[in-house]
Amino acid sequence: MRGGRITLIVVLAFVGLIVLSNALYVVDMTQQIVITQFGRPIGDSITEPGLKMKIPFIQKANVFEKRVLEWDGNPSQIPTRDKKYIWVDTFARWRIADPLRFMQSVSHELGAQARLDDVIDAVTRDLLTSHDLLEVVRSSNRAMVASELDVQARDAESIGIGRGEITDQILAMAAEQMPRYGIELVDVRIKRVNYVEEVRLKVYERMISERRRIAERYRSEGQGESAEIRGQKEKELERITSEAYRIAEDIKGGADAEATSIYADAFGRDPEFYSFLRTLESYKETIGEESILILTTDSDYFRYLKKMSGK
Repeated sequence: MRGGRITLIVVLAFVGLIVLSNALYVVDMTQQIVITQFGRPIGDSITEPGLKMKIPFIQKANVFEKRVLEWDGNPSQIPTRDKKYIWVDTFARWRIADPLRFMQSVSHELGAQARLDDVIDAVTRDLLTSHDLLEVVRSSNRAMVASELDVQARDAESIGIGRGEITDQILAMAAEQMPRYGIELVDVRIKRVNYVEEVRLKVYERMISERRRIAERYRSEGQGESAEIRGQKEKELERITSEAYRIAEDIKGGADAEATSIYADAFGRDPEFYSFLRTLESYKETIGEESILILTTDSDYFRYLKKMSGK
């Protein structure tokens, strides 16, 4: 009898534990809860974290993410206003702003992803088809190189609205449609824009032509600079050479004048001895080992040698 009572208490305690565990639930910081009773929502959504209670077995806690979620679209081929076909790949960030409406409209995250596919892809296609390729690719009219020719080329193809503004418009237009699904669209960005094969080849040809034009201009400017530098070098070289020649001539003139003064002084002191030394110097400068001189017997050239020989 006593053993049966203990068994009953254990069974009741076990059942009470199951009921209590089903009645209590925890709301995490990253979660928000919608309580349903027989599949129908009851009350407002619960967003505050903590330990909560519900009617066990009758009510159910449906958990939804509170954090920002990602959406990554599939690349799609879109024609621009100027009939250029491009591949566009977009991505977005979103969060569940109204859990109750979210559950009633799309049920779960998978349904939300499908809804985002429809809305963002449609808005992206509508906006890109109403703008030229240049506006989709570029974000501003910033010049790539600072020269007058490039500024003129840029002005000829200036954009009225850039890729950044188009992206902002996609976000604004898509975000307007999201509250009906309990979704807040946080951001939308174009991840990649790629040309179809036909457009890609034309773009490559244009890029090559543009680079060649710029390279040719740089070469022309470089040749002009080179010619100017060479001209300055020749002018400076001529000036230095002329100045060096003048200085050399001044030095030579001074040396000749000094030598003449020395010769004159020596001649004034002893003319005969001076004449003798100058004659010996002339012998050294004019007569070599293989020299042949034909002179008359009365020539004055060897007068000193004649005196030494007694003739």
